[in-house]
Amino acid sequence: VAPSGVLLPEMQQFMRTLKEREAEIVAISDDADTLALGRTSIALPAGVPEWLSPLTAIVPGQLFAMHLAAVRDYDP
Repeated sequence: VAPSGVLLPEMQQFMRTLKEREAEIVAISDDADTLALGRTSIALPAGVPEWLSPLTAIVPGQLFAMHLAAVRDYDP
């Protein structure tokens, strides 16, 4: 989860490092460059103030976790 803000450049660098190590990345962001780093991406609404961005990331993160649990045959 990498919404726009002061830590975004650090998150992008971390994602590039993971990509170099051939990790499968699911990017959740409102930034197009960050979304492009992921093998799978989930776009967040753009223009949300940084202090509210965790609220916009909660639902996509929970849905991802629920579907991942279902694929792995766990009871979400």
